[in-house]
Amino acid sequence: MTQTDIWRLSATDLTTLTRRGDLSATEAVQASVERMDAVNPDLNAVVEDLRAEALERAHALDNLRANGQPTGLLHGVPVTIKVNVDQKGHATTNGVVALKDVIAPDDAPIVSNLRKAGAIVIGRTNTPEFSFRADTDNPLYGRTHNPWGHHISPGGSSGGAGAAVMAGIGALAHGNDIGGSLRFPAAANGAVTVKPGLGRVPAWNPSQNVERGLLAQSMSVQGLITRSAADLHLSMPSLIAADARDPFHVPMPWRGDDFDGPIKVAFTKNTFGYSLHPDVEQALDTARDALIDAGYVVEEIDPPDVFECGRIGYRTLMGEVLTLMKSDIEAAGSKTIQNIFEVYFQEFPPIVDTEMIQMLAKRSHYAREWSLFLQDYPLVLSPFLPQPFFKPDRDTEGAEGVHEVLGCAVYSYAMNFLGLPAACVPARLAELPRGPQPINVQIAARRWREDLAVDAAAAIEARVGQMCLLLWEQMDAAP
Repeated sequence: MTQTDIWRLSATDLTTLTRRGDLSATEAVQASVERMDAVNPDLNAVVEDLRAEALERAHALDNLRANGQPTGLLHGVPVTIKVNVDQKGHATTNGVVALKDVIAPDDAPIVSNLRKAGAIVIGRTNTPEFSFRADTDNPLYGRTHNPWGHHISPGGSSGGAGAAVMAGIGALAHGNDIGGSLRFPAAANGAVTVKPGLGRVPAWNPSQNVERGLLAQSMSVQGLITRSAADLHLSMPSLIAADARDPFHVPMPWRGDDFDGPIKVAFTKNTFGYSLHPDVEQALDTARDALIDAGYVVEEIDPPDVFECGRIGYRTLMGEVLTLMKSDIEAAGSKTIQNIFEVYFQEFPPIVDTEMIQMLAKRSHYAREWSLFLQDYPLVLSPFLPQPFFKPDRDTEGAEGVHEVLGCAVYSYAMNFLGLPAACVPARLAELPRGPQPINVQIAARRWREDLAVDAAAAIEARVGQMCLLLWEQMDAAP
């Protein structure tokens, strides 16, 4: 097998070879590093190259295997870590110049869990300032580009992760999601992800000197961006391993109980007054048909009011941001991010004081409505965004830009406010005037049933195919 072949392997195929001994961890890492050298100069997705320590760790894993030691589920899999999560000995910059020297004293739980499973970190990926944009650019590292072309934003805040994994830099990419930061990059780049539900993946940064706000704790989750649904099934059991540093982690297995009979899926095209683009509608129809053919029972019915829930949730989060983060943004943020936050506060007027307490209480009402609905329909298939993904820096273009980027994304941040899992999977490649763009759909699931959402994503992927294969054809053909 050539180096050209190795970087193309999914994590699932890669581990089949590395655990059997047909491929060494060193070969796997070397292939990903060579791919990084080939494509990252144009993408700027990986902003810290960790090849030296990655190769050292790969050699150590190879020696352990040769000596008969057991291998982990992710033995030899090259991964990237987003720069807003602690990795021992490296700066947790969060895309902010003022944080460039904040060196992590230890690994965050997700890094620890990946390493325990045998994964090898080859680099750290870009994020916007404070990891609070749906696009990825900052004064510290600069802009990340989408491998499909400069006509599409790479998404954010895990934009470096999404661009890296789809371009072939590592088989798995770590990211996180407080309002869509796993799903936005997945949608922008044509990748697959699942935003885990509240409490599923242990989280904490040892470099923190204060605890995060209550909504940041309850809405933000850690996860992975992958090129295939199968790789989520492979990797997520390792991610959800318990870590006592997260006192609210819920130790549950990845797979839940089987259903008696076919699973019912609620299918909606409701975009709450936002225009539904024809290509997004076609992607939804394709996803629906794929699920029907796979044996799901799909019924067109609207779930509980996701618009009100999403808007209230994000306005309440903005209230917490205004209270706890505004001074940091003013002190350490660029003029660009300061201006964006000013418009955020216009688009989502912050809920504060007594009303914030009331909305935090009302969160249980929204969650209960969804819990009852999901008893009958364990999955909900919906748009992720009503329009194809936006261009770079669209959120810097005032109220209209922020409205297009985030205002319409209620299916995204509503799931964070509810604490529910939601997968995001490509269902179409649209040929648009600006160039080709993947179109992703969202599949929300019952609490604790990320596995159901990933199963449905796999059924859609089986119909549509892996978007990375089309991307690589385009990249190979580029002059």
